[in-house]
Amino acid sequence: MTNAKRLEGVLSPVVTPYTPDYEPDLPRLIAHCRWLLSQDCGLAVFGTNSEGNSLSVDERIELLEGLVDAGVDPKRMMPGTGCSALSDTVRLTKRATALGVAGTLVLPPFYYKGVSDEGLYRSFSEVIQRVGDAKLRMYLYHIPPVSQVPITLGLLERLLKEYPEQVAGVKDSSGDWSNTKAMLDAFPGFGVFAGSELFLLDTMRNGGAGCISATANINPAAIHRLFATWQNADADAQQAQLAELRKFVQSFPMIPALKQTVAHFNGHPGWARLRPPLVELTEAEAQGLISGLEQRGFTMPGLGKAA
Repeated sequence: MTNAKRLEGVLSPVVTPYTPDYEPDLPRLIAHCRWLLSQDCGLAVFGTNSEGNSLSVDERIELLEGLVDAGVDPKRMMPGTGCSALSDTVRLTKRATALGVAGTLVLPPFYYKGVSDEGLYRSFSEVIQRVGDAKLRMYLYHIPPVSQVPITLGLLERLLKEYPEQVAGVKDSSGDWSNTKAMLDAFPGFGVFAGSELFLLDTMRNGGAGCISATANINPAAIHRLFATWQNADADAQQAQLAELRKFVQSFPMIPALKQTVAHFNGHPGWARLRPPLVELTEAEAQGLISGLEQRGFTMPGLGKAA
């Protein structure tokens, strides 16, 4: 399909910590990224569950530069760089690529709905041409439940034909396995990531690249184990165990639940803070979440306590 370098494995849309005045907390972000890397999990910073679109372009660039300056390996990163404005997407993607990231996760311009494949093709094409960097590896982000701007097979086919090196893969967060399977079938060798570990085993069995999953923020090692051992006899049992925990966590509002879990196991209540308009779990929800995790014997080994 393409000679473009392809990422593989499990990546987390890293949750973003905030200070009491809702400023990004870089030291705590660095610490969480280091823990994720220690658990064999890559970093899709500024994804949906990172509250990426609640961060300005300047904030994302500053955080990304701060991570790299702190020694976090950019080759383990796939930062989200897609914005509604073409110029913002270009600026973020260009800076991330210059910093040496392995790839960029690019949403379609998502404000206007019902746009044509022609319009989306022009948008992605302009990003590629304006970034103008041979190192660019773009992963398109298909999340129609949120963006309401789908990335169709026809659009992927056209972009791959024109930009076989730069367009390296796709994250399918449609929640529809038949759509992920169609992408895998249509584009062998393309870097297709499932948007949840619920589909990780099926994705690997059909030639996929891995998954980029919200719950990799809290359960990275177990998800990576399935990625690494998907051909083993216990793969279906692993998948069932991952699915049970995922379904429990997503029975709560996902981003607040992830941050509440980190706060509990890290021992720093501020980790539960979200930037408005998102809000924290209610006290009852938080108690139900932590109680359910404890009943399952869930832990986050090696996370360490807050300094």
